[in-house]
Amino acid sequence: MSFSTAQLCDAHAHEVHFQIAEPLFLAYGKDPAFSGQITTVKTYEDNVLVKTVLEDRVQNRVLVIDGGGSHRCALVDYALVKLAVDNGWTGLLVYGCIRDAARIADLPIGIRALHTHPLSSHKKDHGDRDLVVTFAGVNFKKDHFLYADSDGIIVSAAMLS
Repeated sequence: MSFSTAQLCDAHAHEVHFQIAEPLFLAYGKDPAFSGQITTVKTYEDNVLVKTVLEDRVQNRVLVIDGGGSHRCALVDYALVKLAVDNGWTGLLVYGCIRDAARIADLPIGIRALHTHPLSSHKKDHGDRDLVVTFAGVNFKKDHFLYADSDGIIVSAAMLS
């Protein structure tokens, strides 16, 4: 599906369940644009649940990770992004940091994250899956649709065209 978030905003911004994320995120990965249905993870400086979720084989899904906006470690690294690609994920939105950005740049996936950080996260296996998570002025809900490109990130309860 080819889309432009600007055009989607022009056509749908008046709809009730249409949200636009604050412009906080940097782009990583090879794909400048991505979209899909949302799966959420809420965790803080711990990526065990992120790995577990990315092990699921999916189609047309985006993983939204609420990492509490932490800048103290990375929640996602090359190995996790490679796992996501291998299992069909179209994109990742990380409210936190990633690492291995240079290696990730060659992988066919779209990623938005706050920053990079060289330190890996903890492995304590804390976190929740498929809760409503809120950051960047948006409520991210399981099975809603996320669209991201160079202009921004939008979320809708329904698929947009």
